[in-house]
Amino acid sequence: MSKYLLDKFLYTVDRDPDLIERYREDAGGTVAWWEQEMANQILNCHAAERSTWLAFTDEERRALIEHDHVALFGLGAHPFLTLTLFIAMFERDHGPLEYQKAYGRALQHLTLPYPDVAT
Repeated sequence: MSKYLLDKFLYTVDRDPDLIERYREDAGGTVAWWEQEMANQILNCHAAERSTWLAFTDEERRALIEHDHVALFGLGAHPFLTLTLFIAMFERDHGPLEYQKAYGRALQHLTLPYPDVAT
């Protein structure tokens, strides 16, 4: 499991409007493409510089494909990253603040200590 890789996915997708739409419409295809093409790319570095070993676990992949922010939080993904990305994807389908309130309600059952979100 790599909290870093989950956060990197959420961060990079959230900063690209085309990827946001792609992830909203085809989550499975976007996750597979990103894992193949982007997971091992070193951010803000020459494109030839790449890692070779980063990959999602089956559980991480499933949570990303299902847009399951509760599972992602349990896996250690930073909640700010899931919230900002999912607002960009789903807020348009709801009234003002409805999505954010539903996001919070879905996490209400969690108690301290929360999962460690440090990478």
